[in-house]
Amino acid sequence: MAGPDEIIHQAVRLKIMSALNACARNDALDFTRLKAITAATDGNLGAHLATLENAGYVKVTKEFVGKKPRTSVAMTASGRRAFEAHVAFLRDILDGAVSE
Repeated sequence: MAGPDEIIHQAVRLKIMSALNACARNDALDFTRLKAITAATDGNLGAHLATLENAGYVKVTKEFVGKKPRTSVAMTASGRRAFEAHVAFLRDILDGAVSE
């Protein structure tokens, strides 16, 4: 059995991936919404998003709406697969299938 995905396993990143997984495929959440969901600071959330983006798990898009910047985040296909595998690992723990 595979172990946990160490990138996703961190609490804030797990919240980010869970929120994005709840979205329809190809839908994105904006930075402000993710900040509210995770209760993270701007800098902390940005650092976690960079880690997920570097792993290829999310795509971060920055644009301007009028004169205001907007950052949106969407889960990639590989991110969705990694999240599903991590959730399967966690389910195995809950079901008692994992032994130390």
